[in-house]
Amino acid sequence: MLSISKKIGHTLYRIWFYILAVFPILLMFPFLLLFTISEKTYPQFFWMARNIWANFILYGMGCFPVIRREERLKKGESYMLIANHTSMLDIMLMLRVSKNPFVFIGKKELVNIPLFGFFYKRVCIMVDRDSSKSRTAVYRRAQKRLHQGLSICIFPEGGVPDEHVLLDEFKDGAFKMAIAHSIPVVPMTFYDNKKRFSFTFYSGGPGRLRVKVHKFFATDHLNEPDKGMLREKVRNVILKELIDSGTGQ
Repeated sequence: MLSISKKIGHTLYRIWFYILAVFPILLMFPFLLLFTISEKTYPQFFWMARNIWANFILYGMGCFPVIRREERLKKGESYMLIANHTSMLDIMLMLRVSKNPFVFIGKKELVNIPLFGFFYKRVCIMVDRDSSKSRTAVYRRAQKRLHQGLSICIFPEGGVPDEHVLLDEFKDGAFKMAIAHSIPVVPMTFYDNKKRFSFTFYSGGPGRLRVKVHKFFATDHLNEPDKGMLREKVRNVILKELIDSGTGQ
């Protein structure tokens, strides 16, 4: 049982997160609105999200990104960015990892988050996983964004798994899309996000947010039937890293 003082501390930490998330959006609202009028100005929106909004939240929470890279993203090239999904901090941390502008593909339910949802539906690609029509539309929109020189980010577990699950099974979408467009898959391991700010209310606290960017998986030699093989290879890289690091123990 947590003591009353710890519960109060965790509650205040949660409230502080939402204050940090909302305040810069309110402060930058006119600029964010301006940069979401057209897809051509998305890189400017991304710059503000990455360098102001994400930094404001992460450093304001006392969570300091520590990034190790086995391979580096090249400016001007498109990638499929993926990572394990454990926390709301995953979005901010992914923004810190990639200087290359990218678009999130995420579940439509996030639109319901006040203020955040307003911009989410304007700049992200939303998917209803229960609708085949929605999934088809996602591929069309992603293709358009890739042709604009952007990258795509998907958390391939398809949502945040139960807290006791170290790494859930991956969905095919990210890998099918990467093969279809011959873009490299960039696996990342997020070690500490669950510890820092999980979906369990009375939990979390400041500290390092370690990330490992693994070697990329090329897809230009693959065809659609290879998506399952690629999916499992990528998942195994992240799973092995989580096990070897003792994450979740």
